[in-house]
Amino acid sequence: MLRSMYSGVSGMRGFQTKLDVIGNNIANVNTVGFKAGRVMFQDILSQTVSGVTAPEEGERGGVNAKQIGLGVSIGAIDTIHTAGSAMTTNQATDLRIDGDGFFVVSAGDGTEQMLTRAGNFTLDAARQLVNGDGLFVLGQDGAPIVLDEEVTGFSISQDGTIIGVTADGQVEVARLGIAKVINPSGLEKLGGNLYRMTVNANPGGTFELQFANDPATGTGAIISGQLEMSNVDLTAEFTEMIVAQRGFQANSRIITTSDEILQEVVNLKR
Repeated sequence: MLRSMYSGVSGMRGFQTKLDVIGNNIANVNTVGFKAGRVMFQDILSQTVSGVTAPEEGERGGVNAKQIGLGVSIGAIDTIHTAGSAMTTNQATDLRIDGDGFFVVSAGDGTEQMLTRAGNFTLDAARQLVNGDGLFVLGQDGAPIVLDEEVTGFSISQDGTIIGVTADGQVEVARLGIAKVINPSGLEKLGGNLYRMTVNANPGGTFELQFANDPATGTGAIISGQLEMSNVDLTAEFTEMIVAQRGFQANSRIITTSDEILQEVVNLKR
């Protein structure tokens, strides 16, 4: 009876966490490059009342173990890295990766390189390509991308090459770098649409800047004039929210019922 109360409490905690993740997904339904999360449950270690008995041929049959589950716990909180829908903006510095890979940005001091799928970049007053927080977008050589003053216009090809227009014609300005991640779910979220590399995302927790749209490495193509929107599916999120709400209510009812039974036991003395 007391076990049922503890199981109910663990269920309520689990569904509360699920609602927290769902709320975050819905809040970021229009966040550029956002990847939805999901909660996976797993059962807690069961209490064994009696163990397994092996069968003896012609003498007796085997007996299964008697086990009572002790509730539920959070098995994993995954990040789903499926592609979001494309939004056309026709702005040259708005970029979308059509396939695998991440843009790489840095604060400029060389201490850390961070990954992002949000390609809403702009040129600042110093003609540097930056994201919304002023972080430098890195080229394939690991250096910030800067357009010289003689460049009057530019375009970005699918392999990340920035072609500048000058008075003397077209010139290759730089080439965007793309980071390939084996296990994107292993990346650490930093906020601001940024991720940090971890040892479970790539071997050794490192990565190399590669070319975009490269069949040899499997990097996706860069599409200029488009943004990758959030991959949150509102229909699925509202469905999961209803399931979580009913699960929370059911577990609270378990606690209430167990309390009523305990009250009856207490009243036996009267």
